Amino acid sequence: VHDLAQASQSSVLKAWEGLGYYARARNLHKTAQVISNKYHGVVPDLFDEMASLPGFGPYTTAAVLSIAFNKDYAVLDGNVIRVLSRLLDIREDVTQQYVRRGLQDLATQLLHKGDAGAYNQAVMELGAMVCRPKIPQCSTCPLNTCCVGYQSGDPSTLPFKASRKKRPHHTMAVGIVWRNSEVLIARRPEQGLLGGLWEFPTTRRTNGESLQSCCLRSVEEETGVVAKVRSRFDTVKHAFTHFSVTMHAFHCDYLEGTARPVLCTDARWVTLDELSEHPFSRANRKLVDALDRTDKPGLF
Repeated sequence: VHDLAQASQSSVLKAWEGLGYYARARNLHKTAQVISNKYHGVVPDLFDEMASLPGFGPYTTAAVLSIAFNKDYAVLDGNVIRVLSRLLDIREDVTQQYVRRGLQDLATQLLHKGDAGAYNQAVMELGAMVCRPKIPQCSTCPLNTCCVGYQSGDPSTLPFKASRKKRPHHTMAVGIVWRNSEVLIARRPEQGLLGGLWEFPTTRRTNGESLQSCCLRSVEEETGVVAKVRSRFDTVKHAFTHFSVTMHAFHCDYLEGTARPVLCTDARWVTLDELSEHPFSRANRKLVDALDRTDKPGLF
């Protein structure tokens, strides 16, 4: 934990690269620093202290306290919610907070005291392997004789969730700006989606805006560099949890300006070999890999 605490955020994000949910990596890093500095390298085992650690919500706190310290706290994740909803034929919207609170109370009442770690893992495993979202294996479930959802005849309709809104889709333009043999990259703000990761300057296209204009706008607004579009490079599609994007990348030539953090936290020129030293999101990593497979326009 001391080594993790002393590591740079960039190296942590680089180790995490490609896994998604980058806030988890940032919180893991911050938590290691708290444990190292405040608790002298010993993970606290009291609920309030653990719940105060970065990234520790109710589920993570209960899971760690029960599994690592065998304390009597019940976990409530997607698997447990599914098991309880089917077991008791709960047909209220499980995305509502009052329903979640009721499920948490039920999980706590059913908890096998003194053996919380094994019990929590057993219920989660039951949900993952037997009481599955689709095609549940009810015939082999140890709870089928008392499961109201199974006896109702169609447990796969539970848990109930209200219809979600259609996931939005955004069109993005990406500028791969060359200055001789170097290319321009920018580091995203610490907070928010993909915080602390590097990218080629990218922004969302506005209504009526051409992709080329959007590309040049992203470069200047993010880094202060003025460029011109040379040619289209590649198109990358990527799905995030709550939206999806299509990224249109263009090779651009540097015209003027000093690279500086404007709408980013750092901006710099790097060689193609140096790109591998920086943590990128999965979508931008696809562009980096595509550059490795093609001729490099900045070199001639």
